[in-house]
Amino acid sequence: MKRLKKAASLLWQGKIEETIALISPLKNERAENFCRYLEIHRHRIVNYNYYQQEEICSIASGAVESTVKQIDRRLKISGAQWNEENIPQVLKHRCAYLNNSL
Repeated sequence: MKRLKKAASLLWQGKIEETIALISPLKNERAENFCRYLEIHRHRIVNYNYYQQEEICSIASGAVESTVKQIDRRLKISGAQWNEENIPQVLKHRCAYLNNSL
């Protein structure tokens, strides 16, 4: 249990290598699967501690879920015609606009 709490703390700080080093010596299927998951998804694991300390943005999923619902509603507007291939480009431009990087 102590090792799991340490792993959670390391992941909260975005320390993937340290977490793998902590868990990999356990040599059981669950530990190996977890380490493999960390290796594959390391680019998606965020340093939440940094974001929280810097007050950069909310780390809760509610804001993301709300945005997804809003985008979904816009894509289903009556009379609108969307080409599925163009949606990522539209979202890219929207993000650039919101980030003042246009």
